[in-house]
Amino acid sequence: MTQVEFIQSEIESLPYSEFARLRKWFAEKDWEQWDKQIEMDAAAGKLDFLIEEARAAKAQNTLQQI
Repeated sequence: MTQVEFIQSEIESLPYSEFARLRKWFAEKDWEQWDKQIEMDAAAGKLDFLIEEARAAKAQNTLQQI
């Protein structure tokens, strides 16, 4: 049994309240990782195209605000 399979088995045996607590923790960890990845991508210039698209849309008066 792999470590992931073991963890999956343990999760499946949790009572609902503990599962809900784990799900919340996992979601928060996932968002933290997402935020870190966005920060790294922004620092590396990988998102610069989004700024350029927004500037072009603004110049063409087609920028939509949400």
